[in-house]
Amino acid sequence: MKGLIISLAGIGDTLFATPLIHELRANFPQAQIDALVLWRGSCDVLEGNPHLGTIYQKNLIRASKPEALQFLGQLRKQRYDFSINTHPQSRIHYRLVARLISAPVRISHSYDGASVLDRLLVNRTLPQDYARHSIDNNLALLTFVQARPILPRHEYEIFLSGPELKWAEAFIGDHALAGHELIGIHVGSGGTKNLALRRWPLDSYVQLIRRLNRERPGSTVLLFGGPEEEKDHEQILSQVDRRLVLHPKTNSLRQAAALLQHCGCFLSVDTALMHVAAAMKVRRQVVIETPTWNKPIEPYGQTFILVPNPAVAGRNLDFYRYDGRGIQGTSQEIIRCMESVSVEAVFEAVTGR
Repeated sequence: MKGLIISLAGIGDTLFATPLIHELRANFPQAQIDALVLWRGSCDVLEGNPHLGTIYQKNLIRASKPEALQFLGQLRKQRYDFSINTHPQSRIHYRLVARLISAPVRISHSYDGASVLDRLLVNRTLPQDYARHSIDNNLALLTFVQARPILPRHEYEIFLSGPELKWAEAFIGDHALAGHELIGIHVGSGGTKNLALRRWPLDSYVQLIRRLNRERPGSTVLLFGGPEEEKDHEQILSQVDRRLVLHPKTNSLRQAAALLQHCGCFLSVDTALMHVAAAMKVRRQVVIETPTWNKPIEPYGQTFILVPNPAVAGRNLDFYRYDGRGIQGTSQEIIRCMESVSVEAVFEAVTGR
């Protein structure tokens, strides 16, 4: 048996697929199970996973049409018995990819606004359930390959290497951080659609960090993120106590994960690093509610503190559904929504006051 896991949405969404991958391996020990991802960070998440064979990574958004078709044609030649589009992948383009690879059994969820065309692209579907986590939405698809959950528990799976763990230990040692309270912060958010608008204002992060510097001088703030957050980090560092705020130069998501294991607290909106922090079992995880927040993308199997967004006020599905569209509302409305979360509320959640 040959199966392909298709996870072309966000990096965190690829983490949602790891319990399903493990269950497929448990059900079919001799099967060939491969994965197709879009982002380099998604490849990082799956690197070293003992339950997978080949991990294919191709940015089909940036590739030319001939290049993308040639790549998918090579996957088609693998003659997979089944493919699974994992949750949440609401854009029809993801199901088109499954059709071009053309496994006889093409499995997906059905999403809001699905059309007749969807039924031509995939041939085994299950309605998505907003009341269930994406991981549980994924596990429900096992029935289409005559499998069932048999593992005693499910959790995010990232398999870090010895050198990655040693890199994090060296960072702690080089900066004399042993014994310090480490507070990780990620100021970014997704860059596709209009998801960057769900960021908490940078000035609010500056105010928060300044207050942490004043009132908790024994704590060190670590700024996590990639090149897309570089300018934001520079702006923050220019306005805070540089002795108490560091920007680790991680070379990969995996190094960031290794360092997160040393943090006692992590703050973010709902981003990939939120899920990585949950996978690393950060003791105190704080999440600022955004318009995209809902049950399927909560930190899985992890106790967390949600800072309520008064402008969302329970209307999450009015703002954002898995229907291929971005956050509903004008840019100004979404920005004002995130501005409604106070620095005081976040400070209390981070410090436990």
